[in-house]
Amino acid sequence: MRYSSLSEFLNKGTQGIKGPVAIILCDDEVEIDTTVRHHIDLGFKKIICVASEEIAVPSTVLDKVDVIVFDMSREAALENVMNPLIGALKTQWLYYCYNAEYLFFPFCEHRNVLELLLFNLEERREAILAYVVDLYAEDLNRHPNAVSLDTAMLDKTGYYGLARPDPANHNHPKERQLDFYGGLRWRFEEHIPASRRRIDRIPLFRAKEGLKIRKDHTLSDEEMNTYACPWHNNITAAIASFRTAKALKRNPGSTYDIHTFKWHNSVRFTWHSQQLLDLGLMEPGQWF
Repeated sequence: MRYSSLSEFLNKGTQGIKGPVAIILCDDEVEIDTTVRHHIDLGFKKIICVASEEIAVPSTVLDKVDVIVFDMSREAALENVMNPLIGALKTQWLYYCYNAEYLFFPFCEHRNVLELLLFNLEERREAILAYVVDLYAEDLNRHPNAVSLDTAMLDKTGYYGLARPDPANHNHPKERQLDFYGGLRWRFEEHIPASRRRIDRIPLFRAKEGLKIRKDHTLSDEEMNTYACPWHNNITAAIASFRTAKALKRNPGSTYDIHTFKWHNSVRFTWHSQQLLDLGLMEPGQWF
């Protein structure tokens, strides 16, 4: 179903939706098809693509998604599209990503997202932290937009976390929250504004009354921004993403400075959760 605006979807499209719901925010037309199919395979019951009028959702997946016409290049687009959806889909589990981004969680080759969320609820957790792991094409001459699923590479090291200061508490560190960095945003930081260098995101959460997403990808409920409960570590996930690589090659200010994203710590991405577990880019917590 295609909705000409977010308002039309909120008025007509939310009735009877059963989650978990995956919301794919489309910056461009790159790999929309594979992004949709990947998340269908994970077990999401509803897929919503948010895209401007100029972006065509491929006919191969058009019958599998709802499309909301909304320009993601607008200022504060993330908050302006997600917060009304959170308000309209209260109690549902929501997940959001951009096109050419792919969710992985521990054992996702054998367990679906419903099993993941049921376990998370047993842990009394209403959100799952993920790290956005940059992917990039091995050869930018062959793939000038930096996107290649067949030759995708990632950094095997260079990730770190820093204490997250709390402005409301004299900048003392927030409990069980860290700012995470690494990947292309770290290696090419001179081309990335400081406010956009973090790689942590809360992409999977249970919508509830009054909950808001903020422009830095955190949520207004501080407990939902934590990486673990007070008693033990919890499941974390990873989003394998070409988004930063695409932006660095699309931006005139950086594209001519970057001839390759490869370095001595680049490895081929195997498209398997075990690789991300082995690299410490997500963890199973108590889920075995």
